Amino acid sequence: MALARTAPLRRELEAALPRRPFSVRFWDGTAVDATEPGAPTFTFRSPRALAHVLRAPGELGLGRAYVTDLLEVDDLDAALTVVDTFEPPRLSIQQMARIALGVIRACGLVLPPGPPATELRLRGERHTLSRDRRAVQHHYDVGNEFFALFLDPSMTYSCAYWAGGASTLEEAQEAKLELVCRKLRLQEDERVLDVGCGWGSFAIHAAGRHGVRVIGVTLAEQQAELARKRVRDAGLSDRIEIRLADYREVSDGPFDAISSIGMVEHVGEERIDLYASRLASLLGPGGRLLNHGIAKLKDLDTTDEGPFSERFVFPDGVPLPLSRIELALERAGFVTTHVEGLQPDYAKTLRHWIARYEERYEHAERLAGAERARIWRLYLRAARQGFETGWASIYQVLAHLP
Repeated sequence: MALARTAPLRRELEAALPRRPFSVRFWDGTAVDATEPGAPTFTFRSPRALAHVLRAPGELGLGRAYVTDLLEVDDLDAALTVVDTFEPPRLSIQQMARIALGVIRACGLVLPPGPPATELRLRGERHTLSRDRRAVQHHYDVGNEFFALFLDPSMTYSCAYWAGGASTLEEAQEAKLELVCRKLRLQEDERVLDVGCGWGSFAIHAAGRHGVRVIGVTLAEQQAELARKRVRDAGLSDRIEIRLADYREVSDGPFDAISSIGMVEHVGEERIDLYASRLASLLGPGGRLLNHGIAKLKDLDTTDEGPFSERFVFPDGVPLPLSRIELALERAGFVTTHVEGLQPDYAKTLRHWIARYEERYEHAERLAGAERARIWRLYLRAARQGFETGWASIYQVLAHLP
């Protein structure tokens, strides 16, 4: 009797989708089999999972169902590829009506589920200071201990540098920090601004190894607290100041150099010119800037990174094309002297993060709850896929003021 409820829906889907690089299984055991070998299986555990997808077709609906554990997949990496690449055929009005009727028969009267508790939809003008603070809080309020599950001991939350021969994540992150210092040609007692300083890894490395004086700024309160503790533990409180502030709130230049590592992708089209001009105003003549950030290579006209990341991971985080970042720097008076792409390095960094995260997944659930743990399991893989498939790259841009 139960099988009869989803059987009509199965028949309609098989007819409407003659090519299926995936299988679908429903809560009553009915299955729509794949037409290609090695395909992932999407298992809808209840009618509410299907309701999520109907309410928001595509990655948002699937993401909501996955996050709430109403949808399971047997191969998450393969499923991400399907979501990213599969283009269903255009359906006639009659086909859509028959599928809709099949859904009604399968689900019965099911109220559309609300968004998961972990979902955030920001309102108001994008990239105002108040909205940026809210976006950052949403990302980082999962807690310092959570990020420590997959980051290396330096808590460096950005692309590592493997091209120099590093064999471990720790070595590769140290190599990246030293690469930035070397490109900026840091000299003892120079003043350095670290925009988006994270947990202080670059500030500690630059001050400890090169004797510079660093002001680091972050909008994440828990991050700032731990960064200050790490500075004290390193004995560098006389050389490093960590501020809970935005780059727009820094006014005590000039600085000799500015590092911006993993920050520019959260500035947005709305503020990229302001960002560049603001950093230029904080540098003295001949001042140097190292801008390290993700740039997208496809979907150049989209306004966000995708609805799943926008709602669950980092609202308003939009990687811009490298050409747009360069244009902003040039408009601000910067002269670019060197650009280096690190796309393979970030893919490898994410593979290491994923492995470390999976080893500690049960701890992640205890720290952040089941929904957040599943969000990050999905997000880290999607990010890695973006670099492996060429959707995005990451560039270090070295520039200076004449």
